[in-house]
Amino acid sequence: MPSESERVTIRLPPDKAKVLRQLVKSGTFTTISDVIRAAIDKFIDIQFSPDYIRKLMIELPKGNVVDLQQLVKSGDSVSVEDAVRNAVREYVRRRLHKAMEGAER
Repeated sequence: MPSESERVTIRLPPDKAKVLRQLVKSGTFTTISDVIRAAIDKFIDIQFSPDYIRKLMIELPKGNVVDLQQLVKSGDSVSVEDAVRNAVREYVRRRLHKAMEGAER
């Protein structure tokens, strides 16, 4: 964390605070402040991405996530996000190719 920071106080419903404490207890984050900072960083990153980039949040079945993580471990992708981008790019390329073939007939 930067040496200079500003304190901001927020109020959360008890169920949300409980989830944040669980993330800390599981070891995913060191403190609740770290959880909130990570969430804010992600929010800002999505909201202020360049105009030519559209960031999306997707939900995948756990099995698909494990498969994507395997692609990363095997070196096929540099990150899960990269694996998803590659899969979408390939899907769109195939669909466009199929549509072009249909238009030529």
